[in-house]
Amino acid sequence: MTTDIQTIQDQAVAGISAATDQRSLEEARVAFLGKKGTLAAAAAGMKDIANEDKPAFGAALNKARAAITTALESKTLELQNLADQKSIAGIDLTLPARQLPAGGLHPLTIVKDRAIQILRRMGFALADGPEIETEYHCFDALNTPDDHPARNEKDTFYFDGGKLLRTHTSSVQIRTMENTTPPVRIIAPGSAYRRDDVDATHLPVFNQLEGLYVDQDVKLGDLKGTLEYFLQAMFGDNTEVRFRPHFFPFTEPSFEIDVKLHVQGQEPKWIEVAGCGMVDPAVFKSISKQRGDESFAPAKVTGYAFGMGIDRLAMIQYGIKDIRALIENDTRFLSQFA
Repeated sequence: MTTDIQTIQDQAVAGISAATDQRSLEEARVAFLGKKGTLAAAAAGMKDIANEDKPAFGAALNKARAAITTALESKTLELQNLADQKSIAGIDLTLPARQLPAGGLHPLTIVKDRAIQILRRMGFALADGPEIETEYHCFDALNTPDDHPARNEKDTFYFDGGKLLRTHTSSVQIRTMENTTPPVRIIAPGSAYRRDDVDATHLPVFNQLEGLYVDQDVKLGDLKGTLEYFLQAMFGDNTEVRFRPHFFPFTEPSFEIDVKLHVQGQEPKWIEVAGCGMVDPAVFKSISKQRGDESFAPAKVTGYAFGMGIDRLAMIQYGIKDIRALIENDTRFLSQFA
């Protein structure tokens, strides 16, 4: 019987060696090692062998199975090498490879990182907060009454439970003041959501960067100087900046800030990039009530806040005339910034 096993082994090795492709190699494997193969059939005959002969027979079976498996692995590697050589036949491997397109940061990421770097150098720390907010943090604490248009469902994305997608990152300012004591100097970059109609300068989802500075004797001149320095550091020393009186529920006095946009082939025009103002004492009173102490009592501290659209900053930085280009993922557009 051991002679028969040796014969099967020799036949299997010869058949495997003669295989010319993966298909014929698989047929040889099934014929000899498959459940109905010749080696399995020989193993089934062990029950008819005398007990004293079974150890030798079993050893012969294991030896044959190992030899056939080794032959299969060797032949598989040989066929793979032949296939690899065939696939590169006629190719000059000394030629330089094709240059792959280089990736790069999105223009919004570039502008956001630059804005953060400038403000960090001015002493502002980074702060973060949730994008799904409560009405208190988004409106009530910011002196925004129930009848304010921003709280209308036509202007804000509400959930069934009363929470909402934050309309600005001012909510991060509130959360920061709840958990720290003055002096506070933070910036809060992140996404904000409003039911704006999509056009060349508006999107329902946009990127915002807000700042807050609270301390003793903070003045309007500090705010103006900070933002003028920031915008000129972003766009150049000759950048034209103007402050327009405005109204925000959470600042008094309040201003909107415009920067003159220069697009090649078009007349320069003013574009709004930020809102700002001195923190309204009502906000400090709300924070003091929530905290249960006088750390932010209006009699003790003053402060300023500002918020700007990173998308608008990118439009000015690169002369982009339509904000929708920033979200269309057109590689022809994005490759300019790689």
